Amino acid sequence: MGRVVMYSSVSVDGFIADENDQPGPLFDWLLGGDVPLDSSGQLKVSQPSYDYTRPYWDQIGATIVGRHVFDMTDGWDGVPPGGVDHVVVVTHRPKPEGWDPEAPFHFVDGVEAAVATARKLAGDRIVEVAAGDVGGQVLAAGLVDEVRMDVVPVVFGSGKRYFGSVQAQHLLEDPDATIQGNRVLHLRYRVRR
Repeated sequence: MGRVVMYSSVSVDGFIADENDQPGPLFDWLLGGDVPLDSSGQLKVSQPSYDYTRPYWDQIGATIVGRHVFDMTDGWDGVPPGGVDHVVVVTHRPKPEGWDPEAPFHFVDGVEAAVATARKLAGDRIVEVAAGDVGGQVLAAGLVDEVRMDVVPVVFGSGKRYFGSVQAQHLLEDPDATIQGNRVLHLRYRVRR
């Protein structure tokens, strides 16, 4: 069974979006390099960022997001982002009317069901959990194996927190990857059990 990885780009002060729910410069590192990260030609990163990010993206079998992210992106028009095979959406509402039943999106009620569904879909590949409220809930439930952060040199001061509304302490191991890219520091931590 694959690892469950909580992931996002994040400001130095721990936010994945500003007060207006906008990422601001958090994704600039994906546009400021000279190495294409995917076939779109739009994402270009530094070589160290490519060497760290591309192998990770290639291992993702399913991504878990909340309904808020799904709605903000209009469900990526039914095409999972980054070449991911499946997206599991945590929601208490039904899927949108007219949603394409062939689109590889799965709507579930609760984070435990989301992780179980994503693990089935991903097989031995990685289950990625978007940071924020849903990611924080998955961490609080003890279901996250690893935390990945792309730390961008910006301070938001307030906004949407990387770990959502997690209230309890959770220990992580020392970082086992620290990669300096162009305008980003990639960090990877295992969750201490």
